Amino acid sequence: TMAGGGAERAGLTAGDVLVAVAGRTCVDFVELERALLRATDELHGDAFISDATWKALAETFSDQQMMDLIFTVGQYNLVSMALNSMGVQPEEGLPRLPQR
Repeated sequence: TMAGGGAERAGLTAGDVLVAVAGRTCVDFVELERALLRATDELHGDAFISDATWKALAETFSDQQMMDLIFTVGQYNLVSMALNSMGVQPEEGLPRLPQR
């Protein structure tokens, strides 16, 4: 199972995960999905969502949902920092995402 089944429980297929790893320019993504990946990349790289990306997302998402997006990305970033700093290794036997 993907990442211990978390992706499957969220309704994602193995193909969905591989497409996400391929990046935000994937032709299989609709514009909203590309905007979500762009927002995630912007938050990770620049610590804010650009005006253009915010506008694209705000066409679909409420202010509350936009806040949820920011806090979700931030929480995963925090967890990654903690796990990496403490040297926590993935459980043996779990599948690994392909490297970009």
